[in-house]
Amino acid sequence: MFTLIFLFLLLNIPFLVSSIIPPRCFWRMKQNKDEDRDLLTGCIFILYRVQWPVEKDYFSHILNKQTSIEYKYFPLALVFSLDEVNRNLDLLPNMSFVLEFPEGSCKTVSKSYRRVPLSEENRDFPPNYNCFKDTMCLVMLSGPNLATSAMVAIFQDPYRSQQVLHLTYGPFHTILSDHEKFPYLYQMAPKDTALPLAMVSLMLHFNWNWIGLAILDNDEGTQFLSHLRREMEKNRVCFAFVSMIPGNTHLYMSRAEMYYNQIMTSSTNIVIIYGDTDSTLAVSFRMWESLGIQRIWVTTSQWDVTTSKRDLTLDSSHGTLAFAHHHSEISGFKKFVQTLNPLKYTDEYLTRLGWMNFNCEVSASKCETLKNCSSNASLQWLMRQTFDVAFSDDSYDIYNAVYAVAHAVHEMLLQQVDDGKGHYGNCLKLHSFLRKTHFTNPVGEKVNMNQREKQQGEYDIFQIWNFPNGFGFKVKIGEFSPYFPYGQQLHIYEDVIEWSTGNRQMPPSVCSADCGPGFRKFLQEGIAACCFDCIPCPENEVSNETNVDKCVRCPEDQYANREQDQCIHKAVIFLNYEDPLGIALALMALWFSAFTVLALGIFVKHHETPIVKANNRNLSYILLISLMFCFLCPLLFIGQPNSATCVMQQITFGVVFTVAVSTVLAKTVTVLLAFTVTAPGRRMRFFMISRAPNYIIAICTLIQIILCAIWLRVSPPSINIDAYSVHGQIIIVCDKGSVTVFYCVLGYHGSLAFGSFIVAFLARNLPDKFNEAKLLTFSMLLFCSVWVTFLPVYHSTRGKVMVVVEVFSILSSSAGLLGCIFIPKCYIILFKPERNSLEKIRDKTSP
Repeated sequence: MFTLIFLFLLLNIPFLVSSIIPPRCFWRMKQNKDEDRDLLTGCIFILYRVQWPVEKDYFSHILNKQTSIEYKYFPLALVFSLDEVNRNLDLLPNMSFVLEFPEGSCKTVSKSYRRVPLSEENRDFPPNYNCFKDTMCLVMLSGPNLATSAMVAIFQDPYRSQQVLHLTYGPFHTILSDHEKFPYLYQMAPKDTALPLAMVSLMLHFNWNWIGLAILDNDEGTQFLSHLRREMEKNRVCFAFVSMIPGNTHLYMSRAEMYYNQIMTSSTNIVIIYGDTDSTLAVSFRMWESLGIQRIWVTTSQWDVTTSKRDLTLDSSHGTLAFAHHHSEISGFKKFVQTLNPLKYTDEYLTRLGWMNFNCEVSASKCETLKNCSSNASLQWLMRQTFDVAFSDDSYDIYNAVYAVAHAVHEMLLQQVDDGKGHYGNCLKLHSFLRKTHFTNPVGEKVNMNQREKQQGEYDIFQIWNFPNGFGFKVKIGEFSPYFPYGQQLHIYEDVIEWSTGNRQMPPSVCSADCGPGFRKFLQEGIAACCFDCIPCPENEVSNETNVDKCVRCPEDQYANREQDQCIHKAVIFLNYEDPLGIALALMALWFSAFTVLALGIFVKHHETPIVKANNRNLSYILLISLMFCFLCPLLFIGQPNSATCVMQQITFGVVFTVAVSTVLAKTVTVLLAFTVTAPGRRMRFFMISRAPNYIIAICTLIQIILCAIWLRVSPPSINIDAYSVHGQIIIVCDKGSVTVFYCVLGYHGSLAFGSFIVAFLARNLPDKFNEAKLLTFSMLLFCSVWVTFLPVYHSTRGKVMVVVEVFSILSSSAGLLGCIFIPKCYIILFKPERNSLEKIRDKTSP
């Protein structure tokens, strides 16, 4: 467990430290607009060593050459690096590095190359070498653009390529990494293979998925486009447009308006710029800015110089996001430069030369946001907060190049391979040492010169603004490392963004607005995946995230809410005791049951009275008991159904009602027989004496039991869970199983009731003092009416209403039997006892 915790903390050390260390902030003065550059410009330097100490005055003399202020920075960085190496007692004792910096070495490539020793113009006059020696080796630094380094390398024939050890500063280019074509060329910059992933990670962090791209139409641009497209497709980020700017000036000018319209008509707010800063791409970029196109430009640190020539409004929502290679700060640069020529390299001059590192913490305490700082800041105040002149990526490459050559030569001296004549000896020998050189530079970072083991670059992410008062500001807002696990490679300083812009959020850049919860994306054929319509989720499907491709269907026991962003558990519906209808029916059942028990008690108490004895009191007892169970039967229909109650409902209903109706039939037959038997010895009298009517109950009940047994055998009643009939509800009812058998049971009840009705109807005109025939006729008429009405109503309802209809039919038909047959008799027994006597019967029956 402790091992896992330690590993987790170890992996997150960079991010934990980054949250403690204050952010890096820079400022500069805007360069003059007339200080522009020609296309295809670069600087070429020649390094060699001498056997005597070199003072700063030597470098000051060399630097007094007219060079554009933009490219004055590289000679100064080189001189600073050489002086630091020369003062290092552990490297090259009793020797010093010097440089050859002919006037015009920072001009167009063709002009710069003519200044290089071993070129066609200078081949007969190599510096500091014996012209009779053909084994000399020249160390050359070129950059920062591809055109400078590539043309210098290509111009060399096979003979001259063995006499030049070529080191480049500036971005890493795969074209120059061809070891067979350029065997003696070293690129100091780390590989940019992780740059597309870093940029896409930044897009994802700010939820940008609609991106414009402007690149040079060359091999480097095509390769970058391929890698960037692959990363974007993985993460569903789309191109709003891709402008491939041709390198040919005339071809570009013929298409310039097309590129302008392309970016103006696009809805994207984010445009990636990738390519050399000395190219037609830079011309196009400056034209877009001069015409007032405001976008967030995402690019590399090489475009700092280009962006330093333009003004932005105080609207800090736009600016430049630049990816720079991560490296430690090198201190002492400003102090060194000013000691070379204090009058020339003033503070103001240096502020136009490069970025100045200043104290963000003091600025944050002085003003709430960077916009306030920029509007209120003065040159004097900023200079008081300035630490040093910052090293750019290109200058840092020069710094490492000088140390790499120094370490390689130092190793040659230790192994006594050097010829001791002031130059480096044969290039093959120096190359063999240089390619194996790996060291830790003075700022603590490792450098490996083996080009085949070149590491991927780690990036610092800067946001750059130029404000109308002439100041430019650059703030580090994040970092990216490809060596961390996926998802932890990018770290953004949200608090720094809030301080620098006044808002943690960046302007949006999407083709289509997000589809919120309850909607899904609808892609149209032939249109980018980032452009879509939002349509509501289908019925009973939900989406609780943004931009989902497919909605999720709710489980059977849940349903989608009105917004269709979550599933809600369906209400389980059944006739229960908490339902008002359930309570009402249960109370009715209990009340009628109690009344039936009361009637039974009255009959038992007055069992010797004529009115009880005259109508076969045993059948009356059976009927009252069966009616009591008929009233209690609905209690099985109330409450959550289960397998047992579903079976008990229908079987109990079928059997108990059969007993009740067959008892009514037996009573009607008894009445008919009692009044039609007039003489002893007649066959009818035999049925009366043998109590044959009592067998009707047993026979009829047995038939119903057989029907119920068949029902249970064929398709018994079971639980039916209906989750679809009513939205948002799960209706639980008892399924009848075999509907045919159910209707057979009902039909059997109906046939018994109809038979009772016919028999009672025939006996209706018999002497009626204690004759039940009319009561039985009316009760059977009511019974049949209830169940005939039940059928259409039952079929037109669903859910618990079906149960209510069935329960109500049971209660009403049972109450009809109870009320029609027994209430009149109870009334006579309790309130008209004078009519309940044998004398009254005789008086009524005598002629």
